[in-house]
Amino acid sequence: MTFFLGLGIAGIALLLFSLIFDGILEGLFGGVLDGLFDGLLSLPVIAGFLAMLGFGGAIVLGTTGVGTVAATAVGVVAGLVAAWMTWRFSRALMRDQTTATPRGDDLIGTSGSVVTPIPAGGYGEVLLRLAGQTVKFAAKSQEPVERGAEIWVEAALSTTSVQVRPVER
Repeated sequence: MTFFLGLGIAGIALLLFSLIFDGILEGLFGGVLDGLFDGLLSLPVIAGFLAMLGFGGAIVLGTTGVGTVAATAVGVVAGLVAAWMTWRFSRALMRDQTTATPRGDDLIGTSGSVVTPIPAGGYGEVLLRLAGQTVKFAAKSQEPVERGAEIWVEAALSTTSVQVRPVER
């Protein structure tokens, strides 16, 4: 019984370890195992197997009175089921993709308004809409642009600044 409980506790400890050091087993062998087992040798999968082997074997041994061999067999089956479920769940989570993160180049061609006047060849500030959010950017223009004027983004100079031109109507 103590051996099974020790395995169960070791599985829980390994699961906690895997939360901190995720992906360490896959990287241990220098990428040789990349894609070979498709996550079957990940720490959460091994931890789930060990925990269910230990706790499943302890429950069977403590409640039925069958021998250690039968308790081990039931623990192995429970461990394999837990490992398979952990593997499937982690694969489902990894496939859950969100939309692409907006980049500076996504701003090119968008319109906005000037909040701090832009001197010719100098910097001011503009409000632009990026992924549904209003974001303030530093803006540079070849010609002076007054506060409140509508502008078009010509280029993304950096992650926080853009090249703009006033809209002519």
